[in-house]
Amino acid sequence: MLTGPTGCGKTRFVEYMGERLNRPVVTVSCHDDLTSADLVGRFVIKGGDVEWTDGPLTRAVRTGAICYLDEVVEARHDSLAVLHSLTDHRRTLYLDRAGEAVRAPDLFMLVCSYNPAYRSSLKELKPSFRQRFVTLAMDYLPPDREAELLVKETGVDPAAAQRLVACAQGIRQADQVFHYDPPSTRSLVTAAHLVAAGVPEMDAAEAGILAALGSDGAVGDGLREVAAASLLPAPDPMTLSARAARSARSEGEATP
Repeated sequence: MLTGPTGCGKTRFVEYMGERLNRPVVTVSCHDDLTSADLVGRFVIKGGDVEWTDGPLTRAVRTGAICYLDEVVEARHDSLAVLHSLTDHRRTLYLDRAGEAVRAPDLFMLVCSYNPAYRSSLKELKPSFRQRFVTLAMDYLPPDREAELLVKETGVDPAAAQRLVACAQGIRQADQVFHYDPPSTRSLVTAAHLVAAGVPEMDAAEAGILAALGSDGAVGDGLREVAAASLLPAPDPMTLSARAARSARSEGEATP
């Protein structure tokens, strides 16, 4: 069970697990309408015949893959009941409708993730379910490592990467004041891509980081001030115009 804030790297960690262990990863994005049949499979009509079709969980069990339930807290409790026999000493998935019991091979792994900050009385994992897993609490990378990641992922200048991380750190430390979810590493990568493409740092931060924090996309003055304390300001249009004019005059004087 992986817990941690949005965009801190839970899904990337599972993908890395699959790569290191040389195992395929079968991902299921959990939601309110997810049913047990969506997980294990159902009978479908093919060419006039009724055939059983495995769901993603059953396929992962049969092949010894890693089954990843992303944001498992979003799924209904009755949909998760099919996991009980698979996550205890039996390690067996019972397909009641197909009349089959699928024994999980040793290579099979079940990994779940969710953001504890989004829990509510209506969306809470039962203790009996949580206790079936080894839990790993994740968080954002240390600032220096997060800046290194931005450089590696986007090719942005290292100094700009450090300023973007400092901007995020300032907002994360003040999240109780602004009542926003803290900016994720994912949003930092988006902003870093913009900076690497030539967008001014403050403009990139507004589009890639700040605007995503509010539900309406609006950026408050307080957030803008926190970001501006760490980032290079956007060039003054008048200054750019003056530079362009000087450059044009210089070229004209140099022309015989």
